[in-house]
Amino acid sequence: MTTGPVNTAAAGICYRYVMTGKPILLSGVKPTGDAHIGNYFGALKQFVDMQNRGTHECYFMIADYHALNSVQNAEEMRKLTHELALTFLAIGIDPKKAVLFKQSDVSAHTELAWIFDTLTTMPYLERAHAYKDAEAKGKEISVGTFNYPMLMAADILLYDTSTVPVGQDQKQHIEYARDTAEKFNRVYGDTFRLPEPLIMPEVAVVPGIDGQKMSKSYGNTIPLFASRAVIEEKVKGIVTDSDGDVPTNVYAIHKLIKSPERLAPLYEEHRGKYKVLKDALVEDLDAFIAPMRTRYEELAKSPKKVAALLERGGKQAQKKAEERMKLVRKAVGVR
Repeated sequence: MTTGPVNTAAAGICYRYVMTGKPILLSGVKPTGDAHIGNYFGALKQFVDMQNRGTHECYFMIADYHALNSVQNAEEMRKLTHELALTFLAIGIDPKKAVLFKQSDVSAHTELAWIFDTLTTMPYLERAHAYKDAEAKGKEISVGTFNYPMLMAADILLYDTSTVPVGQDQKQHIEYARDTAEKFNRVYGDTFRLPEPLIMPEVAVVPGIDGQKMSKSYGNTIPLFASRAVIEEKVKGIVTDSDGDVPTNVYAIHKLIKSPERLAPLYEEHRGKYKVLKDALVEDLDAFIAPMRTRYEELAKSPKKVAALLERGGKQAQKKAEERMKLVRKAVGVR
């Protein structure tokens, strides 16, 4: 792999960014509440799969600065951050294979966001989905919400990221990062790699117990580390609209943990027997969740160990980010 500046003479461009190993994959999650199975199947499972695939150098970030837009209580922030770290570790994120860190442990995120602010116009940020949604609802919009895309662009571009796994509805975040990288490169010289979104269309929207998209805001979730009793309660509450004697919402959740081929005999034998099918879903969900739940509970007994893992990850991320910031500071003339 290339270990020095890449001179693309044919194109007349000399890139300051370098590739020293595997391509880098980065994703962040805000610490804003208990994880549910929609979070797992919609994103977290893919993080573990990509980590274990070994094709990328993976960075997984607890986006606590982003969360400040909604979490404005210090004790709650510390609690939610710790719980998200437990979640990452319990589902299988391995600090020996990936870098797990807190955004706030790397000061370069906010430093680079400010530099990007100086290149970014207000009309451009007014196009952001989060801003437009808040404006449409008549909310008083904080500067943090308005500026959200620039901090996210800094998150992505700091690490020479080539791949960012996102849902289709988050693609705009990558477009903002690419636009920002292109503008910086045009003004100051080629410094940033243009990241690509990794959109996984095979990951369908995970339905909640009411049939809508599973979301904490709808109160229709099944917690990722739920006890057997909670699983029973949640599954019992699934709305059972049917299609050909098959409870649609029950089946939609069930096929997340068992293939349609394995489920076919069960659903054929018990057509229209909603209680039997819900009982089967309880058994399968509990069997699926139990190992992660046990791991979470064990990790929760060792908060100092978890804190040490985050600290180590923060130092790794800081080192990587500082490599980029040395180039950025020199490019803009503050060094």
